[in-house]
Amino acid sequence: MDINLTLIGQSIAMLVFVWFCMKFIWPPILNAIEERQKQIADGLAAAEQGQDKLVRAQAEANEIVADARKQATSILDQAHGRANEIVAEGKAGGVKERDRQLTAAKADIEQESNKAREELRGEVSAIAIASAEKILQREIDGAAHKDILGKLAQEL
Repeated sequence: MDINLTLIGQSIAMLVFVWFCMKFIWPPILNAIEERQKQIADGLAAAEQGQDKLVRAQAEANEIVADARKQATSILDQAHGRANEIVAEGKAGGVKERDRQLTAAKADIEQESNKAREELRGEVSAIAIASAEKILQREIDGAAHKDILGKLAQEL
């Protein structure tokens, strides 16, 4: 094979083209590739961080939900306790009112009983006086013999 000036010229042109490409074209392409690799790596790291944050957020959300359930249960327990207290207070108030009314009714019954006894004593005294008048055939003065009639009424 003949080495002639054309082959040397083509070799020089090829070397100049390679040098030019390596000096001016290849570095921006490598920079673009490196930037793209960095962006992809940053994106993957951000995705991993996002995934970690998501897992933490889900765990935190689960904790918040569990706390809310505990608080709701606590509030319900307090409400049930208060309702039971109110029912107990109502029962106690009802018992007190029943006892008060029972005491008042007993006092009324006692008062009416005493009144009825007094009326009966008066009637018995009147019957006794009428009976004594008929027996003695004379009138007994109720005012004059009041102490005797009082004693008789007390005995009855």
